[in-house]
Amino acid sequence: MLFVQVRDKGDNFSYVVADESSKEAVVVDPSFNVDAIIKLSADKGLKIKYVIDTHHHQDHIAGNQQIKSRFGSKIISHKSSNIGADIQVADGDTIEVGKEAIRTIHTPGHTTDSICLLINGKLLTGDTLFVGECGRTDLPGGSSRDMYDSLFNKILKLDEKTEVYPGHDYGPRTSSTIGEERRTNYTLKKRSLEDFIEFMSSP
Repeated sequence: MLFVQVRDKGDNFSYVVADESSKEAVVVDPSFNVDAIIKLSADKGLKIKYVIDTHHHQDHIAGNQQIKSRFGSKIISHKSSNIGADIQVADGDTIEVGKEAIRTIHTPGHTTDSICLLINGKLLTGDTLFVGECGRTDLPGGSSRDMYDSLFNKILKLDEKTEVYPGHDYGPRTSSTIGEERRTNYTLKKRSLEDFIEFMSSP
């Protein structure tokens, strides 16, 4: 499997995941990194089959149409998203790229349509979980109650060796693991739902 974290412009991360035998690839959150993605695709001879958006915010879906127009890619989003995707997915759905399988985990909280993507022990978390932080819940569609469920009942139930790759370069490192975040991320401290909601609403 080819796995590349891309940050060309701004602090948004994009990801290119490909089956090296078939050269089929998927781009996650193209954002403002399209030029770098196109160059990488040309260098590696990749065929971008899908664009997957972890949620509908503009800084993540920017570049969707450029990639789609150039490669004939289909855009994938959660079924609650309003971005007009070609394919809509639900929690637990699998997206196949060559011989690689990407599992969708619906993780509302930052937005209602937020998803994380699990592939070969790597978790792409969008704006749900950052290195040392979690996503905001005070924007339209955000919910601290949903974020609590997504973090503590879904993400933290994964193996502690699962690698974490966030949607932004906000932390001290560009990636982490579930175990490391459980130990060091102050937003993941054990709290009741009520305490978490109060914590997320505090200045």
